[in-house]
Amino acid sequence: MRQFAGRTVVVTGAGSGIGQALALRFADAGARLALADLDGAGLEQTVRQTRNLGAEVSARVIDVTDRSGVFGWAADVAQRFGAVHVVINNAGVSFTGEIERTEFADLERVMDVNFWGVVNGTKAFLPHLIASGDGHLVNVSSVFGLAAFPGQGAYCAAKFAVRGFTEALRMELRAQHQPVQVTCVCPGGVKTALVRNSSAAADIDVDVLAAAFDRDPGVSAHSAAATIFAGVRAGRSRVLIGRDAWLIDLTQRVFGAGYQRVLGPVGTRLMDRIRVPS
Repeated sequence: MRQFAGRTVVVTGAGSGIGQALALRFADAGARLALADLDGAGLEQTVRQTRNLGAEVSARVIDVTDRSGVFGWAADVAQRFGAVHVVINNAGVSFTGEIERTEFADLERVMDVNFWGVVNGTKAFLPHLIASGDGHLVNVSSVFGLAAFPGQGAYCAAKFAVRGFTEALRMELRAQHQPVQVTCVCPGGVKTALVRNSSAAADIDVDVLAAAFDRDPGVSAHSAAATIFAGVRAGRSRVLIGRDAWLIDLTQRVFGAGYQRVLGPVGTRLMDRIRVPS
């Protein structure tokens, strides 16, 4: 898909960060937008900005874990715009904590939003993408969907699941000769409020964690969106964002399971820095 003018692009998590930047990037390319976020104020801000670029926009405040709500939204989008061409399942939450100290409720919340939210969006919109005759599905995983990291067990579980789900779907659609391309996005550090707004286990100091993340030389949300936009236009199966993502991907490829001996001590030192003193 080389051109987006007049195409319908769906973005979840569009109220801030990468989702907002993606909405602006596709609006600038002439796309019609269907945007969703749980944060109504942030979503309204994105709507104003994209309309200022001349885009036709519809928006819905929605929780991606609400399956019936997502399916209803997909039907409404298809009815309003007549076709759906690009769907970007971007909404997500962050959680930091060692598995032993992570409550089941926290594990379930991360899986519900980061994995089941992607599944809900995929299943709801896939028939419409197929019907368009030229669809593209983009599911956002993470660098923590490529390699595990101490303190990110819940997040890794969800993002590994997104990657596996997305890659299996890509193979199925290819085998069925369906007119839908599938891209899995794996961002490294991106300068958004995701970590600052994250939850954590009781022994983690979120302020120290956020400060450590803020010092990280990650890419901007607009740079990440530009990389995803280029990946969709080129029809890439996987999009890595940031030098850290490329480095971790290379480390995993070179060392195999031995990558854990390389990344494990790095993660352990970070966990020691952000732990609340006992």
